[in-house]
Amino acid sequence: MYNKKYTSVIKSIAIFVCFGITIIARGQDKNSDRQLWLQYMDKIARPVIMNLAEDNLKQNMPGVMSPHIDNAKVRSKVAYLEAFGRTFSGIAPWINLEGGSEQEISLRNQYREWTLKAIANAVNPSSKDYMTWEGGQPLVDASFLALGLVRCPWVWHHLDSSVQKRVVTAFISTRYTVPAYSNWLLFSAMIETFFCAYDLPYDAVRIDYAIREFSEHWYVGDGMFSDGMQFHLDYYNSYVIQPYLQVVLETISKKKNSYNYFILKFDKIRKRYAEIQERMINTDGSFPVTGRSIVYRSGAFHHLADMALRKGLPASLNPAQVRSALTSVIKKTLGAPETFDQKGWLNIGLNGHQPDIADVYITTGSLYLCSEIFLPLGLTASDSFWSDPEMPWTAVKAWNGQDLSPDHALDLTR
Repeated sequence: MYNKKYTSVIKSIAIFVCFGITIIARGQDKNSDRQLWLQYMDKIARPVIMNLAEDNLKQNMPGVMSPHIDNAKVRSKVAYLEAFGRTFSGIAPWINLEGGSEQEISLRNQYREWTLKAIANAVNPSSKDYMTWEGGQPLVDASFLALGLVRCPWVWHHLDSSVQKRVVTAFISTRYTVPAYSNWLLFSAMIETFFCAYDLPYDAVRIDYAIREFSEHWYVGDGMFSDGMQFHLDYYNSYVIQPYLQVVLETISKKKNSYNYFILKFDKIRKRYAEIQERMINTDGSFPVTGRSIVYRSGAFHHLADMALRKGLPASLNPAQVRSALTSVIKKTLGAPETFDQKGWLNIGLNGHQPDIADVYITTGSLYLCSEIFLPLGLTASDSFWSDPEMPWTAVKAWNGQDLSPDHALDLTR
């Protein structure tokens, strides 16, 4: 007789095998891109969510760190919350979705079961996988978990009340960390936004401070914000800034109208940045290798994926065009040889295994921000994002000699 642990593993493998067969069988049907995305999502998320659900994440996740690591002892403790928070925030809209094919429903139900157990272990001091919640990096990744919970009410409402209380306790403990004067203000704001979303007491000042700095001081033009006082040519407008601002503003605006002065302006900003992001995707799915944290791979397009999920794309971007572009990014960054180690965990790199490209704060856990590209899986298979035929994106049109409209910078004074 198999014990429960091995029964769960066998069941999971069976679902994955059936799912893989479905992908092959469906071939080139109108939702073949969705099947491909689900396959990659499962490959990325499964080791993290399944192991944490079984209280084995710390035991089984490799402790690989950047060769330039700045504080190995501390970084090694936080890597597990990094992996979980980032993975969950990317797949949360899909977990929250209902319906789909029989195979997709089965896979989602498995992830729902795992996620509830994973959160319970992450906040249980008696668990082997109890996470580190106090300190600088834990603030960052607690915010990703909070973001996932805002995106996925199903999980929050299905957690046992005792687990909910422990989640709240863990999040409150992050208040002892003063965020850096940069995009980090949004990490504190996101945790308070989680409290606001579920009608729990929250610190409005932490939210207000973040919004006012970005709305009044840090917008630099043409759809982009600086990261604190200095502008950096990197992907942090996408990794964090604009997706976080959108969730914070959307959630708070349901309670009060304090930020109406910024919401309309920000809508123009985020649409322009979506245009810029789409134009940065080359014909083969590659994109400019610029700025720090480039090993987040497909996470560089967190913003564009979020805009697609929200149906907030500008009129200049057809949803199927964006799907086609993001699919090319997934194939390029997650399909490269040596992207995964022999046990299925992500290796450090952008296009395969490239450890030297990692910044001083990068661990195995950090890499799972790539999961944010999967946000549009929260749309139903019948949505035009998935059901419309494949379309060329801007780079493909331009470099194949196809005519296209000119590009113009955003002028907010008009």
